[in-house]
Amino acid sequence: MAQDAGREPRLIIPGLRAFYDAAIPFSWLVVRFGVGWDLSVHGYGKVMRGMEAQAKGLDASLPWLAGHNFEMAVLLTFVEGLGGLCILLGLFTRFFAAANAIEMGFLTFVLYWGNGFSWLNRGYEYTLLWGFMCLAIALRGGGPWSLDRALGKEL
Repeated sequence: MAQDAGREPRLIIPGLRAFYDAAIPFSWLVVRFGVGWDLSVHGYGKVMRGMEAQAKGLDASLPWLAGHNFEMAVLLTFVEGLGGLCILLGLFTRFFAAANAIEMGFLTFVLYWGNGFSWLNRGYEYTLLWGFMCLAIALRGGGPWSLDRALGKEL
């Protein structure tokens, strides 16, 4: 059983092997692009809302951070906005994916956990999903179609 752990399962339709072999390198690009797009648009929304408004929203959600909410708003905007764009491009991928995974973990367990699972009730569904996706990207890196790969270096 342990010997089979590293082997790919046999295809039911063996003729699909060539397609899958060609498509697999692009699958990571699709995941990275989706996560990066979502995060960068979310960060852009924070920029358009303004840091003062973002900090006021944090005052209501995280009163124990009083006095530091402006800095937190800037940090969240940087991690989501620039980080999302970097994940999308595959630049400093592991660093920004890890930073977003940490942010999503914080939001999941500190801010939304008490509301239950459903995002419709301001629960942790959304942040948990994106946290796991960012963690997977941090573990995997940018993949074959990334600027990290093109540069030949990554964090």
